[in-house]
Amino acid sequence: MPDKDWFTEFYDAEGCAIGLRVRALLHEERSAYQHIAIWDTTHWGRLMVIDGCIMLTSRDNFVYHEMMSHPALFSHPAPRRVAIIGGGDCGTLREVLRHPEVEHCVQVEIDERVTRLAEQYFPELCEANDDPRAELRFEDGIRWMAARPQASLDVVIIDSTDPVGPAEGLFRREFYASCRRALAPGGLLVQQTESPLLHADSIIRGVHDELRAAGFAAARTLHFPQPVYPSGWWSATLAGRDAAPELIRSEAAARPPFATRYYSLGVHQGALALPPFLQAALSD
Repeated sequence: MPDKDWFTEFYDAEGCAIGLRVRALLHEERSAYQHIAIWDTTHWGRLMVIDGCIMLTSRDNFVYHEMMSHPALFSHPAPRRVAIIGGGDCGTLREVLRHPEVEHCVQVEIDERVTRLAEQYFPELCEANDDPRAELRFEDGIRWMAARPQASLDVVIIDSTDPVGPAEGLFRREFYASCRRALAPGGLLVQQTESPLLHADSIIRGVHDELRAAGFAAARTLHFPQPVYPSGWWSATLAGRDAAPELIRSEAAARPPFATRYYSLGVHQGALALPPFLQAALSD
């Protein structure tokens, strides 16, 4: 039954739901692309909801943002040029710019309102927005990537919403092919790939297949907890332009020049250890 004291996201496809007790609706609007709501919760801080789906909370977003950025950056020998497609809340941008090796990071978000609301309601995620190495662009990420010069990027991070609506094209081989063309030799791509429990066959395997069809040499999926997402378990898939991605800067990962709350060398290594059912789903 509906309850005004709770925000509940129903995931009908799997017969489950996630609910958070709320104090107040802080903001609600329909942008040019989607419906956005910001809630104040009793235990999870602030909550951003897009088209009825939980995007992030103040309490647990650090897990997602750290795992979307640090595994890829510590797997590249010199991640100087980084592009984030999506990521409008700017949390991934903040984590990327913690790396002193990064000289320039461009974030390409289609909906400027997501970023402006993050700046207002989640300012801690936007601390790097004024960093001179940061560039914020508000346009279609697929078109932007297609126009990139060849070999102009070292790492591409696809911090997208679920593969429906504006984000659907970010999971297709045509877009991955544009990314691969823009990556320099040794370049890496990371894509959020939903829940290992719920989407191993329907999404994660499909992303591996599409990356392979786009010319990427190999891909590896990492998994990590994400309490407010469907099943509470999430994943990101890391792909190498020319070779299988490996943790090549392990000494730097063991002693990063910045503080983390979830990521560590051991967490990185453990996230690559897939349970047998997921190995089976991804086997050729």
